[in-house]
Amino acid sequence: MEERMPAVKVENVSVLFNLNKEKIDNLKEYFIKLITRKLHYTEFWALTDVSFEIAKGERMGVLGFNGAGKSTLLKVVAGVLKPTKGSVHVEGVIAPMLELGAGFDMNYSGKENVYLYGATMGYSRKFIAEKYDEIVAFSELEDFMDVPVKNYSSGMRARLGFAIATAVCPEVLILDEVLSVGDAKFKKKSEAKIREMFDNGVTVLFVSHNTDQVRRLCNRAILIDKGRLIASGTADEVCDMYDERVNQSKK
Repeated sequence: MEERMPAVKVENVSVLFNLNKEKIDNLKEYFIKLITRKLHYTEFWALTDVSFEIAKGERMGVLGFNGAGKSTLLKVVAGVLKPTKGSVHVEGVIAPMLELGAGFDMNYSGKENVYLYGATMGYSRKFIAEKYDEIVAFSELEDFMDVPVKNYSSGMRARLGFAIATAVCPEVLILDEVLSVGDAKFKKKSEAKIREMFDNGVTVLFVSHNTDQVRRLCNRAILIDKGRLIASGTADEVCDMYDERVNQSKK
């Protein structure tokens, strides 16, 4: 039987951040300290030697406490962040849903931001024009599309971002807590939209603190702790391990 190429392959990935030790109030002070070599950093390894593979069509959950390195890992896989060490290979079109609506121009209207945000995700203007009515209907923001986005609530911005990002069905979908978008009704609708993508065989990398969601949506999971991968297995196995750690931390 022919072995299939994995959709996502992460090999020995490490990410180093240099954290500034001192408070610097302005750009001038920063450059003076930089030139005079008085700028001091603390090294922080957000990820250390992380390796895993995701087969095509698999749905992998990523669990871990806050600060474990989950979002950093997603940014590396999405290509937003370059690893300090190691490599990442992704097969096919990738749709990262990270910080939905973060790329909006606050002074532009919702309609203008649909085209702007779509362009940043690599969609053509023609494609967005064809999908515009569908995007607006899904976001449930029909009465607000001519309003500047600065007047939107954070939930409204996230809903519009989600609607744009899901206008196409990619081969690899990266989700960072985005199923917590909006009210209960919209959460249900956004989850149904993601499930529709699942039915089309999309490969998924999904960060969530909600183990019920991970059990329901994923067939595999990994557990990250202090930047290191400490467990990999079925969604139920890894969720049980994470739930046990959560319960221990409450004692």
